[in-house]
Amino acid sequence: MIWHGDLGNTAFGRLKQLKTLLDKGDITFAGNSKLKIYGTLSCSSGKRMKIANRVFFKNADKAVALGYRPCGHCMRKENELWKLRLVIS
Repeated sequence: MIWHGDLGNTAFGRLKQLKTLLDKGDITFAGNSKLKIYGTLSCSSGKRMKIANRVFFKNADKAVALGYRPCGHCMRKENELWKLRLVIS
């Protein structure tokens, strides 16, 4: 898990470091640390969150292992499966 705020001291520095990580494939999902939700990088809900709450993940398995649930907006199908697992448990 990579915290957005740890990528640099300035907005430009964070953006540059973020682009490098994206180009290398080290980041494929973003999440909200307070709500424990993760989703795609293009999610409109995720783009509105505060930098202090934003974290990045290499893959969905890493997010799930840390207790995050799929976003109901951009990952609707995965979110429905997550809800079903709660009912069955």
